[in-house]
Amino acid sequence: MAEDAGITICLELLNSKVDHKDYQCDHTKWGVDVVKAVGSPRVKLLYDVYHMQIMEGDVIRTIRENIQYIGHFHTGGVPGRHELDETQELNWRTIAQAIADLKFDGYFAHEFVPVKDPMTSLKQAITLCTV
Repeated sequence: MAEDAGITICLELLNSKVDHKDYQCDHTKWGVDVVKAVGSPRVKLLYDVYHMQIMEGDVIRTIRENIQYIGHFHTGGVPGRHELDETQELNWRTIAQAIADLKFDGYFAHEFVPVKDPMTSLKQAITLCTV
């Protein structure tokens, strides 16, 4: 049905350590295996960098090795899923550049819970990830 409608379905990778206990799709390999089993170009992964940093780390290498299975990205500061700033452990400009270098043309969405002014935090995230 998705193929007929020209819609891409994304299976989101979430962490089962902190936010989503017992979530099945909590590792990139598992999600890639599902996408391969379905065998449709209209089924991809939503690679949530926040969640995969918690579960796997090594996000740039994982993205590079699996970009053909990824249809969408989410951001979020680790720890806490807050702003993409100096309080968290990921280098977002480097991650964004790695994704851009792969010629990714899908969506890269900011999905975090701001603890500061939301619009200022969103502008900061956009600036930081625009490469």
